[in-house]
Amino acid sequence: MKRFLLSLITVLGSLSMQAQGWPENYAGVMLQGFYWDGYVDSQWSRLEKQADNIATSFDLVWLPQSANCGGQSMGYDDLYWFPGHYDSSFGTEAELRSLIKTFKDKGIGTIADVVINHRKNVSNWVDFPKETYNGVTYELKSTDICANDDGGATKTWATQNGYSLSSNNDTGEGWGGMRDLDHKSENVQTNVKAYLKMLLEDLGYVGFRYDMVKGYAGSYTKMYNEDSKPQFSVGECWDSSNTIKNWIEATGKTSAAFDFQFRYTVRNAINNQDWTKLAAQNEGNWPLVSSSYNNGSYRQYAVTFVENHDTEYRSSTTQQDPIRKDTLAANAYLLAMPGTPCVFLKHWQAYKQEIANMVAVRKAVGVHNMSKPTTMASNKQYYAVQVEGSDGKKLLCVVGSKAASYTPNGDDWKKVISGYHYVYYVKGIEPEAITLPELKEDEKPQDGVYGGVPSFCTVNDGEICAFFEAPTTWGSQIFTWAWMNGGDGKDYVGTGWPGAQATLLGTADNGNKVFKWISTKTTAPDMIIFSGGGNQTADLPFTNAGYYTKDGKQDVVTTGIEAITANSQKLKANTHYYDLTGRRLDGQPTKKGLYIVNGRKVIR
Repeated sequence: MKRFLLSLITVLGSLSMQAQGWPENYAGVMLQGFYWDGYVDSQWSRLEKQADNIATSFDLVWLPQSANCGGQSMGYDDLYWFPGHYDSSFGTEAELRSLIKTFKDKGIGTIADVVINHRKNVSNWVDFPKETYNGVTYELKSTDICANDDGGATKTWATQNGYSLSSNNDTGEGWGGMRDLDHKSENVQTNVKAYLKMLLEDLGYVGFRYDMVKGYAGSYTKMYNEDSKPQFSVGECWDSSNTIKNWIEATGKTSAAFDFQFRYTVRNAINNQDWTKLAAQNEGNWPLVSSSYNNGSYRQYAVTFVENHDTEYRSSTTQQDPIRKDTLAANAYLLAMPGTPCVFLKHWQAYKQEIANMVAVRKAVGVHNMSKPTTMASNKQYYAVQVEGSDGKKLLCVVGSKAASYTPNGDDWKKVISGYHYVYYVKGIEPEAITLPELKEDEKPQDGVYGGVPSFCTVNDGEICAFFEAPTTWGSQIFTWAWMNGGDGKDYVGTGWPGAQATLLGTADNGNKVFKWISTKTTAPDMIIFSGGGNQTADLPFTNAGYYTKDGKQDVVTTGIEAITANSQKLKANTHYYDLTGRRLDGQPTKKGLYIVNGRKVIR
């Protein structure tokens, strides 16, 4: 009898864990593996080749909706749900399965983007595809569409053409882009449940990112999660803190939610250059991870982020809400705080090594999604927050334009990493005990996408310069905004935004225009931004003679190779060395190899 009771308790405990929307004390970090129109960078095969680097830092990767949508698509106009229709804009079904398996083998769980608020039609306003999976045919009917879809326009069309809709109105907010599904319908529930189980049990996903959850009642997310039992579930509830909290409760806490207020406070601090805003509300709302919001009782269910595909700057005609500067400081704060951080792919691409270092420190200290944060200092120039880890270890993150000027109280704080507008200190662990990862060089973009470095890109001896390949939509004028780390926030050459104008050199093989920026100083800047036509890059680490694209640096323009001999003593002490991936070294290299110095390849 005792054995039976113990077994029963074990089973019930297991079921309880499975019902949690996000594990408590979870120390993992997530990567959003795509951005809007990122069809090249998010190809399944390309992500798979980067699995080793991704595995150094990330425990979860969120992929775009992975089924066929009937044409090039980011997946939010979902058409098919079941295998047999998984050749998408990101690759084939076989490539998707291979990616998920490779991730799993390297300890990475894959999160599926689940779009079940609405669905695309096949040939008219109200028809859906018929799909057979494991001998069962699944098909949504016109009667599975909400009665008030499209403000009544769908019902008018259906009546005129001999179709019927559901008698139920939408249980959430309507969306006019496609047909809103009636989740009260047993047929909808049957289709969704089969779809979600297939994602987990067949394709191998470990959890879900639910799109547009305000479009239907949270009780249905509860129903679907209790049926499929994902290890992880997070909803896109884009609203106030109370609305997000109420949605989490409506799911029976079977799902976490994105902490939008966290994102807003970071945006407010950076875009206003006022770091006190990290400790403030956003329009009356506290971030879910804040100590001031319900005593932090929702931290377990907070997936934090600072940028995603809906907030990044896309074009002058598509007004988003981007963070325009201090991407590194934003990520430093994100990766120090409780909750489960979700890093944006573009940020990872621009700052792989520094973000990997931040994650390494976070994990070494043992910061998790329920860690307690304490504000240590807050003023317009910098913000310092202490976050408790495991076994008495602590992490102190300082961000802001004067972050380097802050000195923590006590000799037991040890500085471990720092960069542009951020510093990490640790307590209870020696810096030497923290292993920073060594990343491999990622695969270059496929031929024809960026076109390679044109032959007309040349560098004169001793010249400090940079090249930029501008998409045709960026116009005929490109500007550069460069700066020094630890400076006063002004442009490197003393101009106002958007900086100094670059010179048009010519056209690359792929039709993009190529520009050259030449420094007016004898020392190189640390960071650079290129902009034009209302578009701009992320904050990019400066590499002398670097050849940059809109998504980061692609290659280095060189004038030959020379060996460093005893004459290297003539080089200035602050000469910067770069490895062939573009990462700047701290001091002179200790390993033999090929490096970039002042625009030249040198052998050391």
